[in-house]
Amino acid sequence: MKKTIALWSAITAIPLAAAPLEAKDAKDVIMPENTEARAFQEAVGFADAVIAGNMIYLSGVVSVPAPDETGLTAAYERSFVRIGKTLERAGVTWDDVVDLTTYHTDLAGQINSFAAVKNNYIKAPFPAWTAIGISALYEPTGVTEIKIVARKPAG
Repeated sequence: MKKTIALWSAITAIPLAAAPLEAKDAKDVIMPENTEARAFQEAVGFADAVIAGNMIYLSGVVSVPAPDETGLTAAYERSFVRIGKTLERAGVTWDDVVDLTTYHTDLAGQINSFAAVKNNYIKAPFPAWTAIGISALYEPTGVTEIKIVARKPAG
């Protein structure tokens, strides 16, 4: 039993030794430039992105089709443009994205449109991607939420 505990302790300590945790600094928190969006995010309590060491964690961006849009392409395009601006403000590009998580209110009905737009921004070598089907998003008219993690290149 003691060997098992000692081994488990050694295994769980490895990631902490490899990537030291750092405290958030206000300069490493990216808030919206838009006054209304910033006020909303401050009221609810979240940032567009947080830089922690060489990692950048973006909050989810919800794709919302406009009332006159029949497809999802334009909504996804707006989301990817917004994400691209946040990546740029964090000092990285789409090439630095290491993880993509998407939440779809109709996974089967949305995945092809989503992938078509995603492939205009994310190129090989590809990041990890997890697509999850869900029943609802925080934004009631939202169809998909896109969450990104990026890594600053060395140097």
